[in-house]
Order: sequence, then structure tokens, then C-alpha cells
Amino acid sequence: MIANRGEIAVRIIRACRNLGIRSVAVYSKEDAKSLHVQLADQRICIGEGPARNSYLNMDRIIAAAENMGADAIHPGFGFLSENSEFVRKCKENGITFIGPDADVIDKMGNKSHARKTMMDAGVPVVPGTKEPVYDAETGKKLAEEIGYPVMIKASSGGGGKGMRVAANEDEFEFQFNMAQRESANAFGDDTMYIERFVENPRHVEIQIMADSHGNVVALGERDCSVQRNHQKLIEESPSPAIDEETRRKMNEYAVLAAKTVGYTNAGTIEFIVDPKGNFYFMEMNTRIQVEHPVTEWVTGIDLIKEQIRIADGQRLSFTQEDVKLTGHAIECRINAENPEKNFRPCPGTITDMYLPGGKGVRIDSAIYSGYTVPPYYDNMLAKLIVFAKNRTEAIRKMQSALGEVIIEGIDTNVDYQYDILHDPKYQAGDFDIEFIAEREAKNRQG
Repeated sequence: MIANRGEIAVRIIRACRNLGIRSVAVYSKEDAKSLHVQLADQRICIGEGPARNSYLNMDRIIAAAENMGADAIHPGFGFLSENSEFVRKCKENGITFIGPDADVIDKMGNKSHARKTMMDAGVPVVPGTKEPVYDAETGKKLAEEIGYPVMIKASSGGGGKGMRVAANEDEFEFQFNMAQRESANAFGDDTMYIERFVENPRHVEIQIMADSHGNVVALGERDCSVQRNHQKLIEESPSPAIDEETRRKMNEYAVLAAKTVGYTNAGTIEFIVDPKGNFYFMEMNTRIQVEHPVTEWVTGIDLIKEQIRIADGQRLSFTQEDVKLTGHAIECRINAENPEKNFRPCPGTITDMYLPGGKGVRIDSAIYSGYTVPPYYDNMLAKLIVFAKNRTEAIRKMQSALGEVIIEGIDTNVDYQYDILHDPKYQAGDFDIEFIAEREAKNRQG
């Protein structure tokens, strides 16, 4: 059973077909005509449109799995994919959860605890607090020891929520209280931690796969620095900023991090890389990532199929020595939003569409002409991924592919992505996580 929707549900269904496994789609009433529902071998409705009534309703999903006779559940990403309570409910009901154990999710899901664990293991971590921080007064004392500027972060954070920068002592209390309030509202947790603010870093992550027999393998890096408000827009592999020696070290530390917590299945170790090339552990994502296709392109490994095999108790089908990065891959996220109106989401009916194809072009999507994009969920419509023998050719291929995309009836960010691919700084690989913010500020001034 796939406890998800949209393009990732379609992606998992296709992997199941390749493995000869029957699939079950769960869906909300508003998703009755969605592509994943049409492609699955079986399907079952689990509630009304809002996620809390359907894709986040653990009891309904478990009941649906039992009714349909499902042996395992793949959570995809988002929704319940990193919810340890859901993992425990699956186990209690004799259903295999395709992902890590609940205890590991708890350990790595709390970012302050994850920092402490990585510090103890010897993984490079941005200088900062080792224990959680609960109040501004304590935080201010610790910030003085760390040295300004500092980043205040929610222990349970994600997606940029509960995250603020304090440049000096005078603004620390205000920024701490704001971040803590955001964290409490978004995650029901006001536990914070503080670390030195690394200016103009790149966001580079390492994909790992681990089986239940003690084998852990790193599959190289993805550069996710092109992001807006901490939401990734473009991802690529390999990173234009990482040399072979740095790549080797990052891979080794990622494997160490996974082994330290007894990790199994697919996971991502996220690092920030400063302008001098120093890298630091940031967090671990205990699920498959949206951007996993770029790793699949450059390694030739099907990560979803590998996830299913691991959950079935099988050993990894490859070793570290088998992993060779070949060529260059880039992914653009195509969203239903209007960049000219502050990226306002744009649900509605797609009246006509054309998506590109050809050698080295991949589309992961669940949209079709006549499909109505509902207002309740993430607004990502498709992932456009290209592969070529080097970065220059991959950029040209992506420019061409974006130029062919036609999605009528709703607004999208296709033109916005097209402009980024033509930016000289992006083409030169000269960017960091402030790239989009600086670009938009310049456009406003001009």
C-alpha cells in the first residue's frame, strides 16, 4: 500500500510493477480521479480532502491496509513518512513499514538530539549547543559563548519554520521568541537549539542506503543550494562545488552517521558547506527525498526498488565499490504557483498540457489534461529531470526541456525555472543558499 498521493505514489506503483508486486492506492474523495488511483492494482478511499482527514489519518490508513490485505506500506515523502507513531502502529498490526525503525526516526527527527549524537560520533557539526534550549535568557548566554551571528532553530523544525538569525545580543531575545513561537505552533514543540550562523553556505546532501545486515553505502551528493525560503527549487548531482577529496570525506561521514544510529533503508545526511570548503552535519532526513531521481541518474540505481527489497529483509544489491558517479543530472520542481504574485498557489483544472521527452529526459508527475489540482496539498505538479555527460550539457538539455513544457489552465513556475537556468551565476556554478534571495532583491531594485 502507498500511503501517499501524486507523483511519488505513481513512482512507487511503477517500482512495484517492476518487482512483480501488486499495489494498493489510498486516496481522498477529492483525489478519486488522480493518476495514482488509476494506475494501482487496487484502491481504497480513506476520507475527505484535507490531509488531516485522509493522508494524515493513521487509523484509517492502517484499517485500509488490513482490509486490502497489504503486507507493507510505503510512505513516500511528507505526510506520515517521518512519523514514528505511525511506524509503531504498522508494527503493532503486523504491517511492514518501508523505512527506518520508529526509535531511529525519533532519534534523528529531533534536531538538537541528532546534533548531540553526531558530535559524540565525531561527525563535523556547526559549533553550537549540545543540549536543548528552552528559554531566551539561557539561549543568550550560550549565544555569547558561540559567537554572533547565530542561527536559532527548532528541534522539531523543517521547511524553514522555527528558524531565525540573530546578528547580535540586542536582537537575540526577539528572534528567539519568534522562532520558539513558530515552532510551538507548527510542531507542538518549543524546544530550540543554537548554532553559529554560517554565512553564504551551500546545501549539499549525501544519499545513503542501509540494509538490516549491517551494510551501509553512500551514493554521492546532491547540491540543493538553489532554494527559496528554505524550499528547494533545483537539485543536481554531482555538486559543482565539491572536489573528489571532499566528496570522499562527506561520503565516509554520512556512512558513519547512519551506522551510529543503526539506520536501515533510504536516508539522507544533509550538510552545509562554507565558502572555504568546510562541511558540517545539519540534519538527517529519514525517508526518500523528492530529489532522489538525480541520484538514480548518476548511479544507475533504482532507490525505490532498493527500499522495498531492504524492507523485505534482503541485502543491498550493491557495495560501496560498485557505486560510480557518471555524468550529470539536474532536477527542476514544477509547481502550481504564480511567481509574479508572491508565488501564490494556483489550484484549478489543467485544460491542456505537453511534457517533454527524449534521451536523458525524465518526468515524474501525476498530472494529465483535464486533471484538477486540488487546494489541499503541496503544489508540486511534476519533477523534470535531465541527464547528460557533463554539467554544461545537462544545463542546455534542461533549458530545452523547460522550453517545451506546456501546462494550460493554471499558473506554474516553469518560466521562473527557465530564467534561473539562463542565469550566468547558475551556469558558472557560482551560487549558494542566498542565490535566489539575492536574485529576487536585484530584480525588485531593477
